[in-house]
Amino acid sequence: MPRIAFVMDPISTLSLKKDSTLAMIKAAQARGWPVAYLEQRDIYLDAGQVMADARSLSLVEPFASTLDPADAQQIVSQAGSWYELGDALAEPLSNFDIVMMRKDPPFDMEYVYSTYLLERAEADGVLVANKPQSLRDCNEKFFATNFPQCCPQLVVSRREDVLIDFQRRHRNVVFKRLDGMGGMSVFRVMDGDVNLRVILETLTSGGREQIMGQVYIPEITDGDKRILLIDGEPIDYALARIPMEGELRGNLAAGATGVGRALTERDRWIATEVGPELKARGLLFVGIDVIGDYLTEINVTCPTCIRELDAQFSLDIAGMLLDTLEGKIAS
Repeated sequence: MPRIAFVMDPISTLSLKKDSTLAMIKAAQARGWPVAYLEQRDIYLDAGQVMADARSLSLVEPFASTLDPADAQQIVSQAGSWYELGDALAEPLSNFDIVMMRKDPPFDMEYVYSTYLLERAEADGVLVANKPQSLRDCNEKFFATNFPQCCPQLVVSRREDVLIDFQRRHRNVVFKRLDGMGGMSVFRVMDGDVNLRVILETLTSGGREQIMGQVYIPEITDGDKRILLIDGEPIDYALARIPMEGELRGNLAAGATGVGRALTERDRWIATEVGPELKARGLLFVGIDVIGDYLTEINVTCPTCIRELDAQFSLDIAGMLLDTLEGKIAS
């Protein structure tokens, strides 16, 4: 029976209504797999070996029986504590069969150092999802540019003249930081916007940091679709995150509403273009973002939307993921 550890944010900070890591923990617990909880600080190198101060983790009834986003908060308020943690036990990280890296961005140097440690465990035979090297290599916005046939017209630069020229040529564009998340620091700029230069100065930190510009895609009003892929294969349904009125950003964290939809032919084509590269890079659980006909981002660090899709279509996406992981360690 596989042992699985989750490297994650402090469990007390997770969203009980929508956190996808909880769905993965529930699926592992339902299989009887021993589950361990780790924060970044709990992983360290000692005498040449990667160690972990691991604590056993279990979800408590009745929360363990249902993770429907519609009633999670009500169940927890009735039940009190919704998880149990054991005492920390120092052991080699190689004692685990699977380690899930589920730490939310920001993707800072501490995140990079964590991937170095996880890479050592990987060398000792642990299946780490997603692959540490690929987490470092695949910036979630820039990585999408590997597939220009799928993307809108875009530019990446720190130079004001290049970015201004892009806006003048395309007139209606979006500028965003390469390290942003949850819709943070996303600006739409149209002709005549007197704030263009100050927006660029702010985003590039005065010309010191690269940013991305993309042509504005008007279909954002119909939703920014999150498509989940397991080992390069897409789930049959996407979650269209529809911006609230007066809002540009299709992010749940920015107040968008999630509506499930079957994949279109174009969605499947994009997934087919991207999927083999994800599989080759060991990116076992990925969320790609599609607006209209265009790929805009490839989320590799901590993809979400499992809970919403499970609830709307009676799926078990986390179970599908664990089946895939179990097959890989068995082979």
